[in-house]
Amino acid sequence: MATARFWRENPSRYNLKAVRCNNCGRVFFPPRGVCSVCHRKSIGKMECLNLKGEGEVFSFTVVHEAPSQFEILKPYMVVMVKMDEGVMLTSQLINSDPKDVKIGMRVKATLRRLGEDGPSGVIYYGYKFRPIEG
Repeated sequence: MATARFWRENPSRYNLKAVRCNNCGRVFFPPRGVCSVCHRKSIGKMECLNLKGEGEVFSFTVVHEAPSQFEILKPYMVVMVKMDEGVMLTSQLINSDPKDVKIGMRVKATLRRLGEDGPSGVIYYGYKFRPIEG
């Protein structure tokens, strides 16, 4: 399978796919085959779930010193987001001034270009979060 096709067909990368254990109700992202709470009781009971992409800021930090490939972005914010479905995701927060970020603030996932594999290589995309207006 070509690299581009592999990245395109990775559902959790582009679609925020998770799984729910139909034994205990816990949601996991990224998806897994067995619940870490129910163990064997969850086998065959893990159901695919699309995260709706919204949640709230649980914690955040501002990165002032970054690796060379992220120099152009600094300072940038990294947030822990508690999704409405209950899972926690870590990502970059975009379109927001650090002084405006608050714990509990509503955010939404958005697909963004993350980088590329050389000048004529594969372009990588992934999710980042932005504030929800309103």
